[in-house]
Amino acid sequence: MAAAVGRVLLLGGRWSAAAGGPRAQSLRLIYTTTVQRKNVEASGPGKYTEAFIKKQIEEFNLGKRHLANMMGEDPETFTQEDIDRAIAYLFPSGLFDKQARPIMKHPAEIFPEQKKIQWGEDGRPFHFLFYTGKQAYYSLMHETYEKLLNVQKYQDQLTAQNLLPQKEKRNLAGSRWLTKIELEEMLLEKLSDDDYSRFIQLLQKLMTLPCGENEEEYIKKFSKEVPVQLQKIVIEPLKHDERGVAFSTGQGSRKTSRATVVVYDNGTGKVTVNGIDVLHYFPVLQDREQLLFPFQFLGRVGKHDMVCTVSGGGRSAQAGAIRLACAKALRSFVTEKEVEFMRQAGLLTLDPRVKERKKPGQEGARRKFTWKKR
Repeated sequence: MAAAVGRVLLLGGRWSAAAGGPRAQSLRLIYTTTVQRKNVEASGPGKYTEAFIKKQIEEFNLGKRHLANMMGEDPETFTQEDIDRAIAYLFPSGLFDKQARPIMKHPAEIFPEQKKIQWGEDGRPFHFLFYTGKQAYYSLMHETYEKLLNVQKYQDQLTAQNLLPQKEKRNLAGSRWLTKIELEEMLLEKLSDDDYSRFIQLLQKLMTLPCGENEEEYIKKFSKEVPVQLQKIVIEPLKHDERGVAFSTGQGSRKTSRATVVVYDNGTGKVTVNGIDVLHYFPVLQDREQLLFPFQFLGRVGKHDMVCTVSGGGRSAQAGAIRLACAKALRSFVTEKEVEFMRQAGLLTLDPRVKERKKPGQEGARRKFTWKKR
């Protein structure tokens, strides 16, 4: 808005005898206007105003209609692909860099999205967090923390009435948080690594609360589903033994070890390896943890019995082979989504690592002979 300031200048004329004496003194009133303009829009953001974008869209539609007429096409059905082909035909370019070639695209794709005007005509900012420099980020942090407090308050009320539900840990293997760049594009602000990590930690804290599913829709706005890359593999259906107990089999390998596993449903968590209890066959705790990790990942510890047959290699390699065979056998007991979670966690992938061969002229795979001067 322009603020007009008026000033009245009184200029006294000279005495003129022909005009008839002093009463004939001429008074000239001159009204001058000084225009003072305020830069309402920000110098960086807000550069592309709505009027500017609207004008560009009108010019784009007009140019598209002319281009369609030149190519003998219907302007109403002239798509962006048709525009690109027409530009390449009418303006052939040998430039290697695609950004240097002539293009004609919708203004929404050319001009980046800008912030709205941050302050009014009086120069005062609209938002109380304007002077933080990152008002969108801190406003988002305030909103997320407020939702966290509301969930905790609701959770305390349920706890006082002994109605707090038992929540299972949510599995995020099929989704991911927005990256720092994606969050910056959403907020139209530059963020530091610390800002991004603080926001993600706040979301994770909100999600891990027992009543956090109340804000599940809000949390989903900042997460993206990972596209399923699992190829359609044939999963054998469950089989039943003479007692009517469902079971599934799987095979796995690691280095020179080979394992075959039979997983039974409705078990007590009993595991035998070559007819020996797992505690005696694998005395090292790390090997037992690796062997039972697929059950822990799916939350099925103590729900199945497992009979393993393994040969070759050492104890560590045998534990890896049993783990792979066990994960393959468990696919028959879970849903396709859980199978995808297992694949993304690497439970269904063969470990290709093997011992590196000895090199000629060396003591080992990497070790050299001790050099002696004499």
